[in-house]
Amino acid sequence: MTLRITGLAKRYSEATVFEQVSLEVASGEFVAVVGESGVGKSTLLNCMAGLDSWDAGSVVHGGIDIGALDAEARALWRRKHVGFVFQAFHVLPHLDVAQNVALPLMLLKQQDPARVAHMLDAVGLGGLGERLPQQLSGGQLQRVAIARALVHRPALLLADEPTGNLDPTTAAKVMDVLLAQTREHGASLVLVTHSEAAAARADRVLHLSADGIRA
Repeated sequence: MTLRITGLAKRYSEATVFEQVSLEVASGEFVAVVGESGVGKSTLLNCMAGLDSWDAGSVVHGGIDIGALDAEARALWRRKHVGFVFQAFHVLPHLDVAQNVALPLMLLKQQDPARVAHMLDAVGLGGLGERLPQQLSGGQLQRVAIARALVHRPALLLADEPTGNLDPTTAAKVMDVLLAQTREHGASLVLVTHSEAAAARADRVLHLSADGIRA
């Protein structure tokens, strides 16, 4: 499913975060978005996921105009088609690691313990499924968030600094997992990053600024 963004603009009162942002990400393609801090990279990801509103332009995924959906329809679309790796993890503290990873499958009524175990192994957390989040390091929590984003094989994978809390070796392994999901399942991957090593693995690198996005 292709992600197509046309003329997107986001403003807060009189302040323009960005405008005239247009890009297309094909199935199986990995695009990295870079730019200075505060230019709106995370906001752009939130718009792609339908988590934030925008003031002009459109976000279309697989022929579906996300801006035309009401809140409930948007949530259902996101649940089925989007995997989001948040910079702040958003891991639920009262659930163990395996339960956190299994959440997208549970919401889709597609319980699959074997798939959860496979994803934990893939991100280097095999055998830690019964631990609670407070028993993990920041880097381990980041990997829980990545496994959770991938477990339901989403068509659109959005990642906000997914290697920011990881050492170089683990960061490389996590990028391997993200790329495998993109290639094997035909997902579109959009990665926001400051990491040159992560951006270097993308098919394309786009630079976001207040007045648009460019190669």
